[in-house]
Amino acid sequence: MSRPYVPINCEFHDVLETVAVQRRAVPIVIEENGSMQTLHNRIVDITAHDGVETMRLDDGRIVRLDAIVTVDGVHRDAYPTACILR
Repeated sequence: MSRPYVPINCEFHDVLETVAVQRRAVPIVIEENGSMQTLHNRIVDITAHDGVETMRLDDGRIVRLDAIVTVDGVHRDAYPTACILR
């Protein structure tokens, strides 16, 4: 069973969308299974399905938004209050 999705902050979501629209490859740090991994990709799409938001990267990888630690140097924890998906 996968862990429950933890909604991210709306402003941090806006940061992700801005990076996606700019079509720039950026450093993305994610935490998966307790370990940090640094990627350098373009965000191709951001979607939500069954209450879980994900982004698709240009290499085909799908990443849950709550796994992101930083994107393009912007830290998720700079925006503490989460959005609620409807």
